[in-house]
Amino acid sequence: MFLGQYFHSLDQKGRLTIPAKYRELLGGDVIITKGFDMNLLVMPAEVFESWANQINDQNYADPNARLLRRYLFSNGEQVEVDRTGRILIPQYLREKANLNSEIVIVGVGNFFEIWSKENWEQHRQVLDEAESDVARFIDFQLTTNRSRA
Repeated sequence: MFLGQYFHSLDQKGRLTIPAKYRELLGGDVIITKGFDMNLLVMPAEVFESWANQINDQNYADPNARLLRRYLFSNGEQVEVDRTGRILIPQYLREKANLNSEIVIVGVGNFFEIWSKENWEQHRQVLDEAESDVARFIDFQLTTNRSRA
């Protein structure tokens, strides 16, 4: 599982060194696509394939289904993790996420996000505000009792 926050930097070519703990979970090429919050999503191919299957099952006549399809797939790239654990983030994706040299890698379960340091600091304020209103998460019916899941 991808957990935690890591502060890293991009090199001049737009390459990012993936944390060692994350590399173990990726196992090969990864999919990178535009996220929903001025960030990028990076995931193992099988996780993206699961999303793709769910999206492709949606009714193509639904305008929102078409929009989601175009949003994720047209901004998606399969990238190689090189022998030193780096990925090359395509220029157009770096621009869409406003990535410069300082970035933050954020684990979110079965994939991770890449944020510019500035965007992450702004989003941290949203997270801090959510801590004071945890009732907003009650509909998720989270439990530590696995038999309910």
